[in-house]
Amino acid sequence: MELLLSGWDLFVHLDRHLATLLQQYGGWIYLLLFAIIFCETGLVVTPFLPGDSLLFVAGALAATGGIDVHLLAVSLVAAAVLGNTVNYAVGRYLGPKVFHWEHSRLFNRKALIRAHAFYEKHGGRTIVITRFIPILRTFAPFVAGVGSMTYARFTAYNVAGGLLWVLALLYSGYWFGNVPLVKDNLGWVILGIIALSLAPIAIEYLRHRLART
Repeated sequence: MELLLSGWDLFVHLDRHLATLLQQYGGWIYLLLFAIIFCETGLVVTPFLPGDSLLFVAGALAATGGIDVHLLAVSLVAAAVLGNTVNYAVGRYLGPKVFHWEHSRLFNRKALIRAHAFYEKHGGRTIVITRFIPILRTFAPFVAGVGSMTYARFTAYNVAGGLLWVLALLYSGYWFGNVPLVKDNLGWVILGIIALSLAPIAIEYLRHRLART
């Protein structure tokens, strides 16, 4: 329960946590944010990291003058692209045998299968679309590697998706995060971003359940 409450506090008060980290570590905040985005996109065992809300709040924080938003944009696009590339390479190395692995605390087999089904339906566009869908975002490049998508084709979708995802959310936070209405209700805005991000998963789940009835 304590872990759940800590996670809830992190999501809802992400702006306070980032502001505190900026005060404590200064320029090292660039490296910290780079590491979080890289891990969320590059490691299949960390799909729970708050990518979407983190980008929005980082943009809002940059608008206060503590961070250079353009330098942050370059850094986080690089993190997103490199993370996906590592994820793809691991999937390519391991191959289809991963679908037979048992579910564990570190490996979410159901999420992998869901990402694979999404990939089968949407093809290479999955790499771009799932940038905006938590959990699937982490597994999509892994599945592309398992499915032996060519590196050149994967890279094109990867760069396009990384640019679109990071720039859209980061600059949205930069432009709107300090508007009084948004700033005074930032916790609710963060929850709204999370809800919108998870909506495609919920809709797909309901469609699947209805199709089975």
